[in-house]
Amino acid sequence: MAVESDPPTGSEVLLLEDDSILRRRLAAHLRKLGAEVVEAVDLGEARRALSEFRFDFALVDLHLPDGDALELLREGAFSENTGVVVMTAFGGIKEAVEAMRRGAGDYLTKPFEPDELPIAFMRCREKRGVARRDEFRLAEQAMGGANDLFFGESLAGIRGQLDTILATERRLERDVPPMLIEGETGTGKSVLAAWLHRNGPRSAKPFIKVNCAALPETLAESELFGHERGAFTDAKTARIGLFEAADGGTLFLDDIATLSPSTQAKVLMAVEDHAIRRLGATKEIRIDVRLIAASNEPLAELAKAGSFREDLYHRLNLLHIALPPLRDRGLDILRLAKHLLERISKRHRIRDMSIGPAGDRRLLAYAWPGNARELAHVIEREVIFSGEKLLSFTSLGTGVAPPASGWRNPVWQVPEQGFTIDSVITDLVGDVLRETGNNISATARRLGVTREFLRYRLKNRKGQG
Repeated sequence: MAVESDPPTGSEVLLLEDDSILRRRLAAHLRKLGAEVVEAVDLGEARRALSEFRFDFALVDLHLPDGDALELLREGAFSENTGVVVMTAFGGIKEAVEAMRRGAGDYLTKPFEPDELPIAFMRCREKRGVARRDEFRLAEQAMGGANDLFFGESLAGIRGQLDTILATERRLERDVPPMLIEGETGTGKSVLAAWLHRNGPRSAKPFIKVNCAALPETLAESELFGHERGAFTDAKTARIGLFEAADGGTLFLDDIATLSPSTQAKVLMAVEDHAIRRLGATKEIRIDVRLIAASNEPLAELAKAGSFREDLYHRLNLLHIALPPLRDRGLDILRLAKHLLERISKRHRIRDMSIGPAGDRRLLAYAWPGNARELAHVIEREVIFSGEKLLSFTSLGTGVAPPASGWRNPVWQVPEQGFTIDSVITDLVGDVLRETGNNISATARRLGVTREFLRYRLKNRKGQG
């Protein structure tokens, strides 16, 4: 099963494996899925990590240099909110069963393919019937603030919308209308969805996030709605779908536009009827799910073009939030960068790191095509590899996009005290003159004016001086 939420983007995963080659391979795959991985090679390192961090999942080898990982389960080292998957060599099934009896959610027999990890993590969730933890932890860590999402000045208007939406949800309690979040990839749609769940009346219930783009078309309906035994060739047992798993809580469908038209139709029916039918079943199952959908493309345009069901779009669009790209968030880029730096440097146990003036300038000038997610990756790379306490982000030097206006810094705002257009023109002329070595003809070409105009401006400037 290919479900991004297992592990979801930003989830904390403890990887306990003493084989360095296998550990690096598994860690790389988990990070590719979007998880944040803390690696440990023995029980001692694992205990220290468990004492310092809260984990959504733990992937642990049973046999380690300093003991047996069953000890961690026996002593209750894992939080009840941590889904534990044990790894064992062929012939170690008896120990794996013991681990399951003591609270592990699933086991994998070596050798196995990394692609099996999402299946194992989902089984951990299904074992208890609810999500292991809210993805709101992502909002806490990636966006700053102990109990609140980092909105900043640029998202103040959106915060007001969210307050209205939460008030509506508390008033209705059941049959809450669906919601649509739109924004470019990496703008924080999943973070916002998790924030809404955590701050709403369903916070004690499951929050399940699915990347629809990662669901194979042939399996999407089974994953979302479940199936009965014998519904298709590989359906050897009955299985609940993600709508059922999210009953009473929130189901977040990211990249919903990638679902096939037939699956879109079934999602619409689930929203309208508050019921689903498993594949191969004749009986409907009532559900109470708060649906949040997200898209990195405007669904209105997709619906108009015929690539997304118009009736589903209108149903989802009752409550709508549009997240701006990071490049349009002005000085909030720096505030967010500071929050991210504090979290990342703490995780890597590196102290006293800060962003210097040169770093601020580069952060503001860069176009951020990957938005907040890219910002987090850039900061983590700088923390790990720069070796400096004062970060300058020199790697962004070649990636600075030209401002939309052609010359003005995109984050510049008119000062409250105002200014005169005449002074701006004079300063601009002076800047270009210095760049051209006081060459009047070259300056005129760059500014697109005549030499006579420049001579007038220069004469006027001297007269004012």
